Amino acid sequence: MRRTRTDESSSDSERVRPGSGQELWSAPARPRALHGREPVRPSCTDTHEVDRDVPKAVRRVLQEVLRERVRECAALDDTFAEDVAGRVADFTLDGGKRLRAQFLWWALRACGGGSRQAEADTALRLAAGLELIQTCALVHDDVMDGSAVRRGRPALHVALAARYAGPDPAGPGEPFGRSAAVLAGDLALSWADDVVAETWDAAAVSAEVRQRVRGLWRAMRTEMVAGQYLDLHGQVTGSRAVSAAIRTATLKSALYSVERPLALGAALAGADDRTTGALCSAGRCAGIAFQLRDDLLGVFGDPRTTGKPSGDDIRDGKLTYLTAVARARAETGGDRAVTALLDASLGNASLSDEGLERVREALVETGARDLVEAKIERLVAVGHRHLASVPLAPRGGSRLRALLESVAAAPVPAAVHGGRTVDGPRPVEICEERAR
Repeated sequence: MRRTRTDESSSDSERVRPGSGQELWSAPARPRALHGREPVRPSCTDTHEVDRDVPKAVRRVLQEVLRERVRECAALDDTFAEDVAGRVADFTLDGGKRLRAQFLWWALRACGGGSRQAEADTALRLAAGLELIQTCALVHDDVMDGSAVRRGRPALHVALAARYAGPDPAGPGEPFGRSAAVLAGDLALSWADDVVAETWDAAAVSAEVRQRVRGLWRAMRTEMVAGQYLDLHGQVTGSRAVSAAIRTATLKSALYSVERPLALGAALAGADDRTTGALCSAGRCAGIAFQLRDDLLGVFGDPRTTGKPSGDDIRDGKLTYLTAVARARAETGGDRAVTALLDASLGNASLSDEGLERVREALVETGARDLVEAKIERLVAVGHRHLASVPLAPRGGSRLRALLESVAAAPVPAAVHGGRTVDGPRPVEICEERAR
């Protein structure tokens, strides 16, 4: 799961980056006892202020929650608090666009909710929980993929390995970093569930809304793990099936990143089944488009913009719609040279830059890149039709439509091959298989 980094300024004077020689959080000299701690209560929320800047509002809640969590960990052990808890907090606060949080909020507003302070507070805390789940997913994803960079900086497992590297390159630093990062991801997930549990301690919502939200939260966590497993399964089996690539994209990104956050917002607003269904259908279309765009950026994107090396998906042998379509079209067209190239390159960790460039050329020449671009456009259009099928609050509906389109609209630079530029996309006939 590769995401483009969006910097967010911070007014928290206590926070500095790990590894800078300073403490990430100014923990109290004598942390107070944790026994009998009262649940963290939501702060007062101005709905119109949240409308103006959803990421900022969610970040403010995260600061409140994470400061308390890091202090709790400092009461247990200073080393654990600095190495693990502080890094989880920093990673989460330094997050990107808060897309999942924005989907939740604008679904709530589009369905007529969020005007009451208690409802807005509840939504923001659930959004904070989504951000912590995202931290878990990205930290674990980097460990499984062996990715060294995240958001333009060393991935968490790499930073931890460097901290305890020692003089011997073959020493315990690298396996330690991976193991510690797994624990960091687990901690983020447990904090996410804590945030949701504490939300109900303070929220004045009906039993029906609580039941719907809990069911969605439970399903989302399972779907996230299932999608990541299918991603790994595709690598180890060498699967290149187009249908399997779409299924993985649906579970790994569409449900977890877009559809479930939309459903959470609709549930908080008490939306009816028809409206919720339309939002979920639109979210699934946009979510798949989001993953397809991410696949394109993973091969053709500029690392200075994406914050990740280009070509990792190829070297890791990821099952993506892009490569699955390229191979299928090469086979159908009888192009044995391209088929052999893709078979030899996908999953080749030592693939040279020249070899990667040849794969990029093949993705363009088979028409796979253009086909994926066209499919993204079609998915976005279908998503808009779903939204148009139900009445939505004007402001919330407008912002939601813009947000759904933006997740798939990140530009992918034209591919440069051997000194010539191949512009895209070109008109192509797109696939008609349904994203189930």
